This record gives sequence, structure tokens and C-alpha cells, in this order.
Amino acid sequence: MKKRDIYLTALLLVLIGVSLGTIFALYAINPDLAPLSDVNVTEVKRSDSPLYEDEDLAEFDSRFMFKKIAEQITPTVVYIETIVPVDMPNDGNHNFGDGIWDRLMPQRARTVGSGVIITKDGYILTNNHVIEGAVDNGLKVVLNNKREYQARLVGVDPSTDLAVIKINEEELPAVTIGNSDTVEVGEWVLAIGNPFRLRSTVTAGIVSALSRDVRIINDRMRIESFIQTDAAINKGNSGGALVNTSGQLIGINTAIASQSGNYQGYGFAVPSNLALKVATDLIEFGEVRRALLGVQIQSVEYDRAVELGMSDVMGVEIMYVTPDGAAESAGIESGDVILTVNGFPVNESNELQEKVAVLRPGDNVTLSLWRDGEIIERTVLLKLMEPRPVVAELEETEPPVELPEGDNTGIESHEFDLGFRVLAIIRADGETYDLMVSHVYKYSEAWNRGLREKQQILEVDKEKVEDIEGLKDLIAKNLSNNGSVILKIQNQSEATGFIELQRK
Repeated sequence: MKKRDIYLTALLLVLIGVSLGTIFALYAINPDLAPLSDVNVTEVKRSDSPLYEDEDLAEFDSRFMFKKIAEQITPTVVYIETIVPVDMPNDGNHNFGDGIWDRLMPQRARTVGSGVIITKDGYILTNNHVIEGAVDNGLKVVLNNKREYQARLVGVDPSTDLAVIKINEEELPAVTIGNSDTVEVGEWVLAIGNPFRLRSTVTAGIVSALSRDVRIINDRMRIESFIQTDAAINKGNSGGALVNTSGQLIGINTAIASQSGNYQGYGFAVPSNLALKVATDLIEFGEVRRALLGVQIQSVEYDRAVELGMSDVMGVEIMYVTPDGAAESAGIESGDVILTVNGFPVNESNELQEKVAVLRPGDNVTLSLWRDGEIIERTVLLKLMEPRPVVAELEETEPPVELPEGDNTGIESHEFDLGFRVLAIIRADGETYDLMVSHVYKYSEAWNRGLREKQQILEVDKEKVEDIEGLKDLIAKNLSNNGSVILKIQNQSEATGFIELQRK
């Protein structure tokens, strides 16, 4: 072979090699051209153990306790469904249907809310407006574990918008109730309830303010001293739990401040101390036994504080002292300024109302007073609040008890052991007497038999009653002889009927 051919052959082989190498490189660089090949995957680390334990995180910030608190409290909060009648006019604005059942069956609606289990045997604390107006067998409770129960009403207190219902079950998870007097502005809280029918919802926030009076309870004897919070509270949260970072109940969620009806930044809860007192009374007596201080009050403003020679604007001034009331018996005078109740400062009328409302008739309360430039102390034995035809105590404005039309020369009253109170209204002629039922204790013998307020008692076992002494004698005689008594009563529509009451 010639030398020139050898060189050409070598050059050709080099060119072929370069071409093959270029093609191989192109395949290697372009993933769409390169063939698939086996590769080794690097190890991915996984772990179920947190880097920091919850207990360690809780030492840095109390918010890290929220998960544990939610797990603990959520089983104690229940979903309440209430069936209520719907009163709608039968006009062109409402469609009742044309069928016979549409015309005969009453219109009903379902409302929802929340409640908190406070005892293992099934007592549940909620709001009055959650269960108000429920029809017979119209209360259903659903636990966090989805078990359902029919509930019965134990008692209500419109003054605080609280109520207690009961389900038949044992060994239920019950909440631990804390001391709302120790709650401070700025501390973290959780609100747990069922907003918009969303079961077991937990929201977090802080205590924004204390002792708020927002005038949302529609009752003339209302007591409002709410805990304000920015934890989200919406429709359906009513009756749910407000708890602190120790997992203790410090309030019952009651209302929201909103123009739309939905959460807009603030919610309000009844303090747990007041809620517990109300619940205990309802369970024990069927109604609240409210203590009476026997005063009319007004918050002290700046100008009044200057007039009284006070260095700070504080306290609640006594405007009127009820004759023979608890305050008068303890030497308290009109013009005194109450500074503390059992050591707790009170600077608004509703704060004083709350501090007295958590106590019971017969309890002693120590008041610190400002009088004539000095601070003095008085101990007051509280009395039972009863309806009376004077301005009600602990209310800045309160209308007198409504009496029948006509000239009234006097009023007597008596409370009967069967569970009702009677006002004897003596007419001007001195011969006509109206014996009006002024109060019936819920779930007493009289209540269970159908006796109600504003009914008039006409006869006792077919004997006409002339006055309250005669009523007392006739009832006592018939109970002693027969073990029962039959009252002829007349309602406001002048319809008459008979009610039999039996001796306990």
C-alpha cells in the first residue's frame, strides 16, 4: 500500500471516531434521545419523632399548649340542636302549602348551638337563647364521638342568658372549671364550639377586656360582665367553652359584636364563676336564688370623684339604700362608694352586680367603702332577692311591679311551701281582695301541676277566699286533712279552672 493511502485511511478512521463520539455525546446530553438506564437513588430521611417535644415548646411559649388543650377540652363540648315552633302569619307572604298535612302540622324550625359538659352524669351548661322555646322532646345533644341523646331542660336564667340541660349517661368527659376572677387581659384563650354547624371547631385569641356591659341580654334584670376575646366566635358557638392555657373553663361563649351576624373581631363570654353559680342553683333548686344587697347604684365618673375628694376615679356610688335591707342593716349609707367586694375592686355597676350575683342569700360579703374622705369596711349579710312593688335592687332603672287597674290601698304577700308566692291586693273599698300568683318556682309541685304567674285564686276546695290569712288557713287545713288542696283559679282572659296540689 502506498504511503499516501495509509495517511488517508488513518484520517478517515479519525473522522469516523470523531463522528461517533459526537453522536454519543448528543444522546447523553439530550434526555429525549438518551436511552433509560438504572440509577442509584440517594436515601431520604424520615422520622415520626419531633425535633422538640410539646413540653419543651410549651416552656418557650404557651401557644404551643393549644394542641394538648384542644385534645383535652373538645370531648367536653357538645352540639345542641333545638326544635322550636315557627309563628308566621297565614298571609300571602308565607307559603304553607295546599296539602292537608301542611295545614294541620305546626311549622317548626331547627336551631343549633353548643354546650359544655360540667358533670360526669350528664349536666350540660349552655346559653338560654340556644334552647329557648324548645318544643317537647325538642332538645338533641350530639357528643364529640357522634353519639346522640335526647336532653331534658333542668332550668334557665334569662338574666345571665344561661341554661342547664341533662342527658342520661354516666362517666362522661367533664370540663374543669377555672376561676374567672384571676383572668387577665392579654392572656391566651381558646374558644371551642360548633359555628355554622361545623362540629368541634377550635379558635385561639387573647382576652381583650374584662367586665364588658354590651346590653345584649334581653331581660330587665340582666347581669352583664362579659369576658371579651378576639378568638373567633360565630353563630353556633353560643354555649361553647372559653378555656385558658391550663385547660380550664373560664367562660361560656355567648355573643359576638358584629353588624353582619358573623365574626368581626370580638366575642363575649359569661365568666365561669357566675356561670357555675347559676348552674349549681338551677341543678339544686330549678331556678337561681339571687342574693340581694339592697341598694341602687351608679358608676363613679371623674366629676363625681372630684366632688367626693377621691384621688382616683374608682368605685360604685350607692344612690339609695332600701329600708330594712341587707345594706342598711350593715350600716351602709346613701352616698357611700363601694371600692372592693371581698377584696376585688369594682369600678362599674355591672362589676358590682357580678360580684354579688356569684354569692348566695345568707352569705357574708365584705365591702370596702369610701365615706367622708376615709376608707371603711362593712360586712353585709345578703338577703334573698324577691319580687316587690319597689325599684329592684342592683338596678339603675327598674319599673315597679305592675298591679291591676284601680285604687290599691295595700299589698300583702305570702310564700307557700308548695312552690308559689301570692300577692293579696286590697282594694279601696276594703271589701274586695285579689289574690294574685306573683311567682311560681320552676319544677315545684305548683309548677308541675300547671299553676302560673298572674293567675288569680278564687276558691280553695269550693270555699271562697276573702284574704291572704284565709288562704293560708284553708290551704293548711286541707293539706292536713286530705293531703291535697284544690284551687279554683282564673287567668288573665277570665277563664277559670281547677288545679290540685298535693302535700310533699
